[in-house]
Order: sequence, then structure tokens, then C-alpha cells
Amino acid sequence: MTGSEESPSFRLAYVPGVTPAKWVRIWNERLPDIPLTLVQVPAAEAPEVLRAGEADAGFVRLPVDRTHFSAIPLYTETTVVVVPKDHLITAADEVTLADLAEEVLFHPLDDVFDWDSPPGEPAFERPATTPDAIELVAANVGLLLVPQSLARLYHRKDLTYRPVTDAPQSSIALSWPEEATTGLVEDFIGIVRGRTVNSTRGRAKPPAEQQKQQRSEPKRAEPKAKGTRQKPAAASTGRNPRARTAGGSARTAGAKQTPKRGKPRRRS
Repeated sequence: MTGSEESPSFRLAYVPGVTPAKWVRIWNERLPDIPLTLVQVPAAEAPEVLRAGEADAGFVRLPVDRTHFSAIPLYTETTVVVVPKDHLITAADEVTLADLAEEVLFHPLDDVFDWDSPPGEPAFERPATTPDAIELVAANVGLLLVPQSLARLYHRKDLTYRPVTDAPQSSIALSWPEEATTGLVEDFIGIVRGRTVNSTRGRAKPPAEQQKQQRSEPKRAEPKAKGTRQKPAAASTGRNPRARTAGGSARTAGAKQTPKRGKPRRRS
């Protein structure tokens, strides 16, 4: 490596609500010499960050432009309504959109749901961000529909949430520019898919790792060539087969031969 070449590294973008700690830990265990840098980005800006090459891959919210990006869907989140702790909705374990028809529902500019506007009464203005909308809910001005991960991320002691059974949902996917599917991206895909370090679907292992694996694996007998047969081993009796044959021949040679019996000849 020359002085002008940069050391390999991996940049992983993620949107609010995603917790990449588990995958980062596995990366650090398997590839300790390649640093992984986390880049948190707003959900709406994640595609542009990947397109500009500011991250190698990212956990994003679907949908994505499949003409430019590859994506592996991972999971779909439960949608909840964030309410003050003393709100009447807290008496139920879950609600429907019909239960919210007479409530003021905020529609922040960074809303992650694919709809023109939420049901219910429209708010007097659209908050700029989801955290801004959370503040308005705490002021008892209205309610907010969000994925459960965002309700947890922006949790406040004076707020709580309930699942909304028939609301739109948001899905998380691992995405990257299709034309930039590098070896490191393949490594991270393997980690996210749960492949083991010895998986044959992953990239080739480094020579040192291959040698380590070969030392740890027991040697296997080589398969026999086709068309050849191996004679079955004779049962062990403790005797020499040749001696037994020779002895049998000697006994045969020293024994009297019994004449053949036939009809007696008549004398003339």
C-alpha cells in the first residue's frame, strides 16, 4: 500500500428510530481492522446521502427508488398514536383510526407515512419535525401518529402511546446504490442476513482465516475413484491364511486315495 492510498473503512447511514448497535458489534468482531462509522440522517435525506456517496449503505425507510438502489426489507413497525398520559385514549389497549376521527392530528413535514394527510381534524399548522410535533402533543394541543420506534426515541414522562391497528405502517430496509455493491457492502449484507463467518455465500475469507479454519477442521478421507472396488477385509481368526492352505494341501497329499468303486469285472 502506498502512502496515497486510504485505509479501508465502512460508512453506515441510519434514520431515526433504527438501532444498528447489534450489527455494528458483529462487524467489529469479524472485521476489527476496518472501522465502521455511523452517520445518522433524517429519513427524507437518506437516499441523497447514499446517492452522493457519503455512506456506503444505510438503514432507510421504504419505499426507495429501485431503479438506482438495492434494498433488503428487514421489518415493519407498529404504528402508534402519541397522547398525553391523562388522555381518554389511554383507557384502551389499542385504538383504530375511527377512534381518532375527532382528534387533532399533527402532520409534521418529516412524516414517514405515505399519505397526503392523517385522518382526524387538521392542525392549524404543520410542525417542521417530529420532535416539534411531540412538543405540541405535550402541550395538549393535538395527537401524533408515528412508528413505535420514534415514540420510544422521543419519549417523555408526560406522554404515552397506544397501537393503532388499521393505520399505515413504515418498513425498514438495508439499502445501497446498486452500482456501488462493493466487497464491504457484501460483508455487511451477510451480517444483516445472519450469515455465519464460515458461510459459503459470503466473500472469500482472508488467507490467515482460511488457515485457521483448516487447522480446526478434522481431515476427511479422500473419495475413491469411480469404477474401483475394494476387496472386503478377511475376518481375523488369528491364523495365517497361507499356512492354513499349505497345511490343507499337505494333509491332502499324505492321505490315501479311496479307489473308485464300480461293477466287478467278470472273468472269462
